[in-house]
Amino acid sequence: MKHILFVCNQGKNRSKTAADLLKGNKNVEAKSCGIGELSIHPISLKLLAWADLIVVMDKFVEEALRKKYGAACEAKRIINFNIPDMYDYMVDELVRILKEKIKPFL
Repeated sequence: MKHILFVCNQGKNRSKTAADLLKGNKNVEAKSCGIGELSIHPISLKLLAWADLIVVMDKFVEEALRKKYGAACEAKRIINFNIPDMYDYMVDELVRILKEKIKPFL
């Protein structure tokens, strides 16, 4: 089973939507978290170690992740979906974008 960690700023809209879209997929376990100080589900070394693939939602998140957890990220595959922080949880447009971007990694 592949473990995918989705990371956004607060862990409540983009990354949570992505992880929830994969619920029920028998080949993937997905979790979401946030890198920001106000994160609902903060990122941790334990989550990074668990992940086979880390998907960040934008450049800001990727830079913050690499700055704070550089050594823990060195051996990990990190993909940047380049989705701006302007969507609420499960908004139709976000769901459409995520389904398109996730497909090649399943």
